[in-house]
Amino acid sequence: MYFYSENRPITIPKRIVSLVPSQTELLIDLGLKDHIVGITKFCVHPKHLRKEKTVIGGTKEVHFDKIKALQPDIILCNQEENTKEMVENLANLAPIHISEIKTLEDNYQLIWDYAEIFQKQDIGLKIINDIKSNQDDFQKHLQSKPKLKVAYLIWRDPWMTVGADTFIHHMLEVNNFKNVFAHLSRYPEIDIHKLPDIDLLLLSSEPYPFKNKHLEEIPLPKEKIRFVNGEFFSWYGSRMIKVFDYFKRTFW
Repeated sequence: MYFYSENRPITIPKRIVSLVPSQTELLIDLGLKDHIVGITKFCVHPKHLRKEKTVIGGTKEVHFDKIKALQPDIILCNQEENTKEMVENLANLAPIHISEIKTLEDNYQLIWDYAEIFQKQDIGLKIINDIKSNQDDFQKHLQSKPKLKVAYLIWRDPWMTVGADTFIHHMLEVNNFKNVFAHLSRYPEIDIHKLPDIDLLLLSSEPYPFKNKHLEEIPLPKEKIRFVNGEFFSWYGSRMIKVFDYFKRTFW
């Protein structure tokens, strides 16, 4: 989704504020580092970026005065990561691009949207083709693998998992997993003592940083519990180039 606030058309944006970590990483891989002027405190890839760019807050709360002072040509947002009220207020400062990513197809569209907006079509097409090639290889690799029943936890106290209509759920399906909470929506709370029959319980590294000490709170054999890198399930953009190799190493 792409709209211009106050009917202010732009050509190629030169000053970019990115409010989504995975989209910031995509901008870097599209060769747009020099055009990024503002990022969030969660934009951790590449690691040095927060020392070079203005940090304007988080993904849910930002310093509007800092963003205004940066005089951005465009502000990049996401429907899930950023609040509706915040985006509406930001629309008074600059044109807004809002992504909505629930599948890999949505991700391919986002990459191409950015490639067209910032005139980086050659690089964008290469990123898309690299992801698709790796995805095809991975699907062939999975043909002889069993379909495992899994649950994916993102939070503790309260315990929270992922239901359908989320990018994480889609990535579980891509990995040949059956999400036992697919009948629920978004990010529901669950009773950790009433888990359905599963083959694997996946503990994500983000947003809650699960550690070994939490294993004692989960009524499952330890061999059924796996710590996973949440970035490979919840980040999109160019990060997807690396995701299928990670899945092979971790599960298959």
